[in-house]
Amino acid sequence: QVQLVESGGGLVQAGGSLRLSCAASGSIFSINAMGWYRQAPGKQRDLVAVITSGGRTNYADSVKGRFTISRDNAKNTVYLQMNRLKPEDTAVYYCAAEVVQTVVRRYWGQGTQVTVSS
Repeated sequence: QVQLVESGGGLVQAGGSLRLSCAASGSIFSINAMGWYRQAPGKQRDLVAVITSGGRTNYADSVKGRFTISRDNAKNTVYLQMNRLKPEDTAVYYCAAEVVQTVVRRYWGQGTQVTVSS
């Protein structure tokens, strides 16, 4: 079994910054891609950013230039640095990891609330 534990959410004013962290633990041989998704009330869960094991990144257009995803492979941890936050960034943020065991399986974190006030 694999657990993803997120931290770093909270309440911030527009223009501020937050840093999210997500640590994976458990029965892990290796991890392929790791990413962050978000879900606002009444909306679907959307990809925010993803990073491969080799460090290649991809971002949603709405966060390009403001958010930065990174990872520490030795710690099985992924980060999301969020700058110049906007009220429309308010959502529950989930991390995901494609974990290699006997097969590759995607695991999800429990979610962390990010609220940006105007």
